[in-house]
Amino acid sequence: MNLSEHFTLAEMTFSPTAIRKGISNTPNAQAIKNLKALCNNVLEPLRAHIGGPIKVSSGYRSEGLNSLIGGSKSSQHKTGQAVDIDLKNKSAEAFKWIIANLDYDQIIWEFGNDEQPDWIHVSYSTKINRKIAMRAIKSNGKTKYVPYNG
Repeated sequence: MNLSEHFTLAEMTFSPTAIRKGISNTPNAQAIKNLKALCNNVLEPLRAHIGGPIKVSSGYRSEGLNSLIGGSKSSQHKTGQAVDIDLKNKSAEAFKWIIANLDYDQIIWEFGNDEQPDWIHVSYSTKINRKIAMRAIKSNGKTKYVPYNG
């Protein structure tokens, strides 16, 4: 099932962990609507800007999968509103372009260094988008989120 021109439900729900552990990762109808909105309002415009494919490393996560991998209890992945993407050496450019050009709820520069994040977390809401930009860092072995001051 296509969610948008270039993104499918299969890629937005694919999880090697879910497969390995036999966990269902099937979204409900509302989560599918949210995934469509995320794809059409964030991923498609970003893909057009980048000029090619975007690697989705984590999209929708069922409650069971999210719990198993240690995801936040309030994760927007569980509602189909969030995606983690990896654009290798274009991740920083993509991060800054999203902030400057798109409507989004939350964007996180995930670890990495000052030049490139390891990956980008971005979410989109069909209701209100807060435009929160953060950076995830490790502090004393724990993940800490600080404002992004790009």
